[in-house]
Amino acid sequence: MNSNQNQDKPLISLFTAISIVVANMIGTGVFTSLGFQAEGIKSGFALLCLWLVGGILAICGALSYGELAAVMPRSGGEFHYLSKIYHPAVGFLSGWLSATVGFAAPIAAAAMALEKYFSQVFPFFPPTAIALTVVIGVSLIHTRDVKLGSYFQNSFTLLKVLLIVTLIVCGFLLGHPQDINFLPANNDLNLIFSSPFAISLVYVMYAYSGWNASIYIASEVKEPEKNVPRSLLAGTLIVLALYLLLNFIFLYTTPIELLAGKLEVGAVAATQIFGELGGKVMSLLISLGLVSAISSMVWAGPRVTQVIGEDIPFFKLLARTNAKGIPYYAILAQLAIVVVLVITSSFESVITYLGFTLTLSSFLTVLGVFVHRFRYPDFPRPYKTWGYPVTPLVFLAISLWMLVFIFTDKREESLAGLGTILLGLPVYFFADKQRLVD
Repeated sequence: MNSNQNQDKPLISLFTAISIVVANMIGTGVFTSLGFQAEGIKSGFALLCLWLVGGILAICGALSYGELAAVMPRSGGEFHYLSKIYHPAVGFLSGWLSATVGFAAPIAAAAMALEKYFSQVFPFFPPTAIALTVVIGVSLIHTRDVKLGSYFQNSFTLLKVLLIVTLIVCGFLLGHPQDINFLPANNDLNLIFSSPFAISLVYVMYAYSGWNASIYIASEVKEPEKNVPRSLLAGTLIVLALYLLLNFIFLYTTPIELLAGKLEVGAVAATQIFGELGGKVMSLLISLGLVSAISSMVWAGPRVTQVIGEDIPFFKLLARTNAKGIPYYAILAQLAIVVVLVITSSFESVITYLGFTLTLSSFLTVLGVFVHRFRYPDFPRPYKTWGYPVTPLVFLAISLWMLVFIFTDKREESLAGLGTILLGLPVYFFADKQRLVD
């Protein structure tokens, strides 16, 4: 092992950065959440509006994050931004969340979803063993080399996008149209402002989470001042288009009664389009597609931990890299947490309260665009938020509404999430005290 001074130069292209954003966003959410939305909403127009509103929010966030990424082009994401904009303690709490469960829990969730889809085709394999094999294997690949990780990431992301495009095209050509209206009807406006719509939007935003993925690896991106903002916007637009078309096909080809309440809506729709055998093949392909989501989070998460180790000497072991410049110990630390979550299956409760804490973190970061401009008006800005101040204000308004709703509806989970963040305070002050002593 050697230190950071032997790190290779940035090797990640714009294409790979976009690939990481796309892979991080397209995970379990789009293949699972429509079934729960269809329980309370029966209008095709209102259901597609859900995904459109979620996409607009993600785009507003990506445009805002792009400015901060251009001004502060370093890996670490919210940890780095919030430390510089507000106070190192605020940044640490965000980084603490990311380093403990912020990435590990979604990785575990994706691995468990993968095992469910895979088990539909090969039921004789032990499900937990499948999940553990995938997360350990992907983690080991990312400890080897950035180029190898890039090839692996790009290959599985292209496979996933091709899978979705194939499902969309075949749905149009082979599917039997259902009796559902995709044009606005008299009651649709009431539906859009209803409680079921509000509840569903929280889960849609979980499906869109990951639109900020490339900020966590900014130091490894070529020309990060230009390419990180580009990757955020391009990746989010691609996913928005795919999500709208994919959910349209689910509703176009499958009776809404069959989708309502179902977890594996992708498998249900594929069975309607291709038949029983085709549905199983599609389930296998969806499980392979989830590998890219796991890979992108395995790549991004340890970069936050690495930057924490670079900035706070108490955690310097986590900043150590191997000969290829890979944060080896940070990857292994994250893998250990994922393995525990997969074995105990305790990630489900973690995912529930992550919705509140991660929304709060992104809210503070987008608010930081205003704060940074106020505090540093003469700071050079290679990229400025398009549509400022409207785009960040739209993001802040919808996010605040979501925070209030989540806290009101899921108070215990929200308080548990805040408790997880606050647990980082004594850790921060202890580490900071050690730094002063040293």
